[in-house]
Amino acid sequence: MNTLVVASNNKHKIKEFKEIIKNYEILSLSDIGFDSDIEENGNTFAENAIIKAKTIYEYLKEKGLKYLVAADDSGLCVPSLNNEPGIYSARYSGVHGDTQANRDKLLNKINGKDRSAYFICTICLYYPNGEYKVFKGKTFGKITTEEIGKKDFGYDCVFYSNDLNKTFGEATEEEKNSVSHRGRAISEMLKEI
Repeated sequence: MNTLVVASNNKHKIKEFKEIIKNYEILSLSDIGFDSDIEENGNTFAENAIIKAKTIYEYLKEKGLKYLVAADDSGLCVPSLNNEPGIYSARYSGVHGDTQANRDKLLNKINGKDRSAYFICTICLYYPNGEYKVFKGKTFGKITTEEIGKKDFGYDCVFYSNDLNKTFGEATEEEKNSVSHRGRAISEMLKEI
């Protein structure tokens, strides 16, 4: 079986990749022994995805391993808030990974503004020969006025999906994967590999 390293230790993200990609062995960063921080200092989702993928490609090359590497950078964009939280989605409140504080800040800032929003996912796929390609997926909806559904993953419980007519927090994993930004970007990547 072919191997794909996903440049993340985010359990939700790894799970989504495994649920969508059935014909590859999916490895996380901890699976390959990578435990350093990767500084995501790009100005766009694509730049951050490329930084992560290239870092892991070079790490594997040093170890003599020839695996495909996929790195994604994704986030929520609200046009009426100048596309915030954008590339800062995971640390919108100032603390990386504090999803409740991130949602609270978003719900406070959007009061009285247009609630249209979209999730975007950009995946950089690095090949063992050093070439790479970038794939994108988007899903559209709006920000709810309150949290609805499961609150364990990012902005899912405040994102009402136009495709599903419910929040991602209310959706099953299969429903979400069928229309999500990451699901769509992975589908584009799968056409390539």
